[in-house]
Amino acid sequence: MKSQPKMEDLRLFGQVVRMSSFAAVAKVMGVSPAFVGKRVQVLESTLGVKLLHRQARRLRVTEEGARVDHWAQHLLGGMESMLDELDSIRSQPRGLVRMASSLGFGRRHVAPGLAGLIERYPGLQVRLELVDDLREPPGGSFDLDIRIGNELAPHVVARKLASNHRVLCAAPRYLARRGMPMQPADLARHDCLVIKERDQPFGVWRLSGPDGEVSVKVAGLMSSNDGEVVRHWALQGHGIMLRSMWDVGPLLRERALLEVLPGFRQAADIWAVYPVKLSESARLRVCVEWLQARFQSLAAGCDGG
Repeated sequence: MKSQPKMEDLRLFGQVVRMSSFAAVAKVMGVSPAFVGKRVQVLESTLGVKLLHRQARRLRVTEEGARVDHWAQHLLGGMESMLDELDSIRSQPRGLVRMASSLGFGRRHVAPGLAGLIERYPGLQVRLELVDDLREPPGGSFDLDIRIGNELAPHVVARKLASNHRVLCAAPRYLARRGMPMQPADLARHDCLVIKERDQPFGVWRLSGPDGEVSVKVAGLMSSNDGEVVRHWALQGHGIMLRSMWDVGPLLRERALLEVLPGFRQAADIWAVYPVKLSESARLRVCVEWLQARFQSLAAGCDGG
């Protein structure tokens, strides 16, 4: 072998393996699919092996490609650990943090705080992607996932950033027209505006009440994976929604929305989920600590109305 492969090409190839698409990787990186394909070709030429079978609609990793990806992840992980250790010594973290969050919460609460993070730690780069159906755990395409909801897998590494809960609410005009539910079972006879939450089965609302937890199967003519869309529908009087206090607290105070079944709520704290202990990554540690301080300073205005 005449030359060593570039670490950037190994990192890019790993993303191609996990996403099975030049176009998808190009979109994440902000480059063209042709650029991604060219770098893979360069890596193949450098290593002297074929890494991918290029088919009409998808890419398939060769046996050699799978071995290269396996060793590349070890090499890249070792390089990042070395840089993080040096960063910890210098107390000046640097490098790219690939962050994910849900559409509404990420847009309204995560994104506004990131400029301050970069000002405090100018050696960092942050790439924020807003997705509502994150299937891949942190450590693959993302280093840090900021999520709402307490349905965490037992094996994940996580830190609670702030307390939060979801409440049932509706516009006064809807309740004047359809009446106020008196118990959770009444929700089955109402128009419910269902949001596809990452931590909840679609169309089932699990609520904690005076006598414990209850589950209610709800339905309605309108549903969405975007909480802002559902909030708009609720304000227009189209039904009852289950929504985070971080989103509806001000609307409840203004009485643009009224709380329904106030004795029932759903725990939905704000969490940072990441692949390694924070003591092992200076980049992740400062990001998590920054977001925790920001969210806790905002929590007083969102909790309890």
